[in-house]
Amino acid sequence: MENATLKQKKEPTLLDALIPLVVLVTLLSTSVYLFSDNSSFGPNQIALLFSMGVAAVIGLKNGYSWAEIEKGIVKGISISLGAILILLAVGALIGTWMLSGTVPTLIYYGLELLNPSFFYAATCLICAIVAMSIGSSWTTAATVGVALMGVASGMGMSDAITAGAVISGAYFGDKISPLSETTNLAPAVAGTELFEHIRYMLWTTVPSFVIALILFTIIGFSGAQQDTSSNIAQMQTLLAQEFNINWIMLVPLVALLTLAIKKMPAFPAVAIGALLGGIWAVLFQPDVIQNMLDDNQQGSLGVVAVVWTSMFDGVVFSTADENLNALLSRGGMSSMLNTIWLIICAMSFGAVLERTGLLKAIVALFLRGAKTAGSMISRTIFTCIGTNIITADQYISIVMPGRMYKEEYAKRGLHQLNLSRSLEDGGTITSPLIPWNTCGAYMQGVLLVHPFDYFIYTFFNLINPVLAIIYAYLGVKILRIPIPDVAVEIGDEEIAATQPAQSNR
Repeated sequence: MENATLKQKKEPTLLDALIPLVVLVTLLSTSVYLFSDNSSFGPNQIALLFSMGVAAVIGLKNGYSWAEIEKGIVKGISISLGAILILLAVGALIGTWMLSGTVPTLIYYGLELLNPSFFYAATCLICAIVAMSIGSSWTTAATVGVALMGVASGMGMSDAITAGAVISGAYFGDKISPLSETTNLAPAVAGTELFEHIRYMLWTTVPSFVIALILFTIIGFSGAQQDTSSNIAQMQTLLAQEFNINWIMLVPLVALLTLAIKKMPAFPAVAIGALLGGIWAVLFQPDVIQNMLDDNQQGSLGVVAVVWTSMFDGVVFSTADENLNALLSRGGMSSMLNTIWLIICAMSFGAVLERTGLLKAIVALFLRGAKTAGSMISRTIFTCIGTNIITADQYISIVMPGRMYKEEYAKRGLHQLNLSRSLEDGGTITSPLIPWNTCGAYMQGVLLVHPFDYFIYTFFNLINPVLAIIYAYLGVKILRIPIPDVAVEIGDEEIAATQPAQSNR
């Protein structure tokens, strides 16, 4: 009976596969037009669910039952549950690290790197430090980035170059931060572990960032002549007034990095970091907690309530500077719910495409002629860039190509780490370069520089995909899984899991 049922299913045509994509592109374009940079906060989710419905109807037309499609949706969502748990833990960690002074301390010492003689490079580096500590390129650009744009204007420096430096640094920090949503999403889609994904990304990310810093240093070497010390001192004074700034506040960060180095799974490691941040807040930031107590919350129970709230709903600060308030007032598990919503909708759409065979038809079209690791990785990166252009959303540019190519990487003996890295090399960092993408629209809105103007100066975002493709064609740091033997190739060396221990080299 089962074979008879299978025979009744029709093989989807290319037109069948393209219809849901055309519907999705149309709806997402309308979403961006109507809601601008707010399109990721609900409108895109509706577009994904509606497109999923169209794909489901096509599946029903081709002989699939709703029970089969629903089973595929459940399976697709289950793949992302690990990332969802990590995102919730990350939200709690951001809240307690803000409350404990860990993130403010990072910002305080990061600002000391700003030097008028190397303004562009320093801007890039500061934004990288802030974005890495909070895991958000958007927040970094809208706060520290806006402040640095104001400093650049007062010094008579280029707005376009400064915007390029802000975006380069913000996306570098976002890309390698375990607190970042996209950095958690890419390994979840590809089926890799968070910290292994970050370590593997460093091979393309760090060299690209170093080259970007060198270029910014060369451009700005003869620039900035005015003294910016007063601007920096003002922000540092505000931070010092609000928090107990001391190197000991970085202990939660050191603990998290240690756990990552020891290869503890991401969810418990981040959760421990969040709990340690709460303890640090109680021990070293009593005045901050006192200012957040409600009239009916006093004593030790009030302290517990503030720390507890920081974990599920984040923190809100009221300093004398609005930009600083916007930078510090964030975190909590609730802050991740919109991203989780988007992930569930995107994974559901991809799951229906996969279960009904539509995804296979699309992959077959894109993979024509792809024989080598270089062609696979380059096509993945270009697919991510194309998805950014067509769908106008960086999350979708990670989820859709990830779902499309996951099985193909395994069939060609390529480790899934190659895929997760390529999703970020092509998807995450190219999104702010496209004016109609939500990231490009957002950056233009906060920095007041059009993407076409800052495009050429986003050195990190431009160099990283190119370097990744060069690595792929040269075979540099490409991890392989020979078939049928399971092995890992690091550089030119292969370590086969099926060989005796003494044969490892």
